[in-house]
Amino acid sequence: MSSAVPEFDLRPGGRLRRRRIVNRIMESMGTLAALLAVGVLVIVVVSVVRKGAPALSWHFLVSKPNLFGGPGGGIASAIVGTVIIVGVAAAIALPVGVLTAVYLTEFAPRRVGGLIQLVIDVMAGLPTIVVGVFVYGLLVVGHQQSGYAGAVGLAIVMLPLIARATQEVLLLVPSSLREASLALGVSRWRTVIGVILPTALSGIVTGGVLA
Repeated sequence: MSSAVPEFDLRPGGRLRRRRIVNRIMESMGTLAALLAVGVLVIVVVSVVRKGAPALSWHFLVSKPNLFGGPGGGIASAIVGTVIIVGVAAAIALPVGVLTAVYLTEFAPRRVGGLIQLVIDVMAGLPTIVVGVFVYGLLVVGHQQSGYAGAVGLAIVMLPLIARATQEVLLLVPSSLREASLALGVSRWRTVIGVILPTALSGIVTGGVLA
């Protein structure tokens, strides 16, 4: 006596076919949008390079601009000024931001750390125009204009970014490294300098470059 084996229809139903069609349509639209965005970017880059390349020369890069807005000249002063401003801003923001992140991650009590974290978050959300007006009123009005005021403003903008990036990197350092160092009798600050910071160095450098 044999029993009948039930048969199942494995062909996709109407609802499944509609889902597949909708998925393919959405994938096609997403791919088309991505290609369109890349195409526009390529067109802009090619146009800028093609029209701007003839104007670039070594003389243009190393020459000072002509007085009174005359034709010709170069951008040597702009390059030197940019290097000075960025260098001074990095010299201010990098150590302060890294030390702030180390304090928040390793030493700060909860209440103090929460207050400092709030200040950093507020600074990160400040528009750059507000920072510029603050620095202008503090260092420029009544004083001689200089690029160092711009460097201070840039350092204020960079500081919360470096602190946040460094803090995230320090939190990624395994707790086992801290515990092993402390178990060997190493002090807390030596653990930070000799173990935690070298482990997170690449991430700290990346955060500084991005800031």
